[in-house]
Amino acid sequence: MKGNSFFYCLGQGFVGIKRNKVFFLASVATIAACVFMVGLLMAVILNVNYVIKEAQDSVCITVFFEPETSEADIQDLGKRITDWEEVSHVEYTSPEDAWEKFKQEYFKNEPELADGFANDNPLATSASYTVYLTDITYQQKVAERLEAMTGIRQVNKSEVTASALSDFGKIAGIASLAIIIVLLAVSIFLISNTITTGITVRAEEIRVMKYVGATDFFVKSPFVFEGIIIGLIGAILPLIVLFFVYRSAINYVVEQLHTFSSAFSLLPMKDVFYLLVPVALILGAGIGFIGSMIATNKYIKV
Repeated sequence: MKGNSFFYCLGQGFVGIKRNKVFFLASVATIAACVFMVGLLMAVILNVNYVIKEAQDSVCITVFFEPETSEADIQDLGKRITDWEEVSHVEYTSPEDAWEKFKQEYFKNEPELADGFANDNPLATSASYTVYLTDITYQQKVAERLEAMTGIRQVNKSEVTASALSDFGKIAGIASLAIIIVLLAVSIFLISNTITTGITVRAEEIRVMKYVGATDFFVKSPFVFEGIIIGLIGAILPLIVLFFVYRSAINYVVEQLHTFSSAFSLLPMKDVFYLLVPVALILGAGIGFIGSMIATNKYIKV
């Protein structure tokens, strides 16, 4: 498209908006509502996945060794386990560390009771590895490999927790996708009807353009631009609202739920809006483009 034609069609898109203010406001409101719901849902999904990921990272496998296993063999086992691609990292707990942790948890109110074990560590054979995985779905596979290794007497895993987190993540993803598809379909339908109304209002102008030899592209372009402009405006407004809503949510979590801050937190705003802004703008422009193309292809026969 030549420069003059581009700016003419762009200008005509704004002219169409000016002529049909009521329909413009209705379209913007429709797209804004859709983008707001999609953006809100997207923010929720991102935070749900974040919480699930944090919970998954805390799910681990604990490995205990046979009493006769030497320190050298334990270290060798640790190196071998660390090299597995399914393993994120491994943390070693010595018998001394295990006893110190046990004393802090069970004798914190009566530390004198632990003095009777001053020269005798009751957890002398409780050395262990805590194995963290790159993905929670690998838990069963890794646990079976560990159980088959020589020198290991017990493998503890959180099978129910892992399964529940994995299933919840899948359900949340499917439900969110279904809702987004419905919202997109409704928005495209409504903006298509709005553009169709604009075409009807400007029927005489379109007829004149046909008579003077205007091409299909030239006749349809102003309506397509109009749809894209409406879509972008309809996307920017909910982004502003979502910014303040999300900031308020973060402040609420920090101020009101500070006692749970270690177990529950929201993603930082920059992490959410880094993805949300381009998605919302593309979504708004895409809805406007698709809706306007459907309307022009159906009702403008050049």
